[in-house]
Amino acid sequence: MQKGIIAKKIGMTQIFDEAGKVIPVTVVEAGPCVVVQKKTTENDGYEAVQLGFGDIRAKRVNKPLAGHFKKADVALKRTLKEFRFDDCSGYNVKDIVKADVFAVGDIVDVSGTSKGKGFTGTIKRHNNARLKESHGTGPVHRHAGSMGACSSPSRIYKGKGMPGHMGAEKVTVQNLEIVKVDAENNLIAIKGAVPGPKNGTVTIVDCVKKA
Repeated sequence: MQKGIIAKKIGMTQIFDEAGKVIPVTVVEAGPCVVVQKKTTENDGYEAVQLGFGDIRAKRVNKPLAGHFKKADVALKRTLKEFRFDDCSGYNVKDIVKADVFAVGDIVDVSGTSKGKGFTGTIKRHNNARLKESHGTGPVHRHAGSMGACSSPSRIYKGKGMPGHMGAEKVTVQNLEIVKVDAENNLIAIKGAVPGPKNGTVTIVDCVKKA
């Protein structure tokens, strides 16, 4: 059965294995999550499980969403995420998914929203080189430079690296290994770095085990 859970990134630390080697890990608070909705091929055209994570006050939930939780007879949740699985037969509405659904050695994909950097230039956004610092460079030493377009084609080619908004986009890191599971405190230690800022950012832990 495929596994999925919603987690909150706590931060990074390091642990030691049996051989005494240092392993950098990201600690996430995984669950507990509740199954709010189960979609089927007959009703929705595909199979999926919707999980809810994190409590929220009733005054912060609008009426349509409150009705959605009431229909499932589950408590109000702050975050809803949908997991598309090939087989959802192992899940039912109101089931609780905890951190112990994973085990040490599982390989997971982790998705999250990267940090927003605001409006940035081409040097920071696309790793462009700056102009030389002498001989008349003037005030344009960090500008993008020539666009390379003349009367033909009289436009910028699609994909040209330009200044603009950077970050705050979905990022998925694949094939990360779970090195420790603390089921009592709903904590999972994942080897390496996962996307998104720490301290409150909610990330998705997509538990697709690779062969």
